[in-house]
Amino acid sequence: MAEAIVVMGVSGSGKTTIGKRIASRLGFAYADADAYHPDANIAKMAAGVPLTDEDRQPWLERLRQLIEEHAAEGRSLVLSCSALKERYRQLLRGAEPEARVSFVYLHGDFDTLLRRMRRRKGHYMKASMLRSQFRDLEEPEDAVSVDVRSSVPASVRQALAGLAQRGVRAGGAAATSEAPHDAKERETHRKEGKP
Repeated sequence: MAEAIVVMGVSGSGKTTIGKRIASRLGFAYADADAYHPDANIAKMAAGVPLTDEDRQPWLERLRQLIEEHAAEGRSLVLSCSALKERYRQLLRGAEPEARVSFVYLHGDFDTLLRRMRRRKGHYMKASMLRSQFRDLEEPEDAVSVDVRSSVPASVRQALAGLAQRGVRAGGAAATSEAPHDAKERETHRKEGKP
């Protein structure tokens, strides 16, 4: 069975950086959920307007479809996605039984993440929106929990150890090639100064 690992948390928690490293270590494809937001959502966030559940619904459905597409090809996927609410996570779990969906929850205190966000350049998410994300966050009870106040390598090791305890390991049904849009994402991240 294909695996789908959703690396979740509020903005600034390191979902992209840690998600890519997990994918690389496991040999899974990687995708960043931000690349699938419709233009209207990006415009709202860039203006500092939080998204509603209605805004997120088609986006989450597309992400579930992405997991299913990879699974249909026998490929496992690491997906970086905020997935703040339990109902969002349940929607992504709708990809089962085609893929086994696991969550890695990256968490840290507000002040640490705010400092990180203020150092970021070229990203559409405003630091002022972090408080609304913390307000919306429903902490998962069944995720691998990773405290991101430690270093990135330590966070990756902690995530991989937790996943291994759940039977998620390198190889298996995973594809070692990247998701088709990864080259586009790399170019976008390079222009935005993201890791």
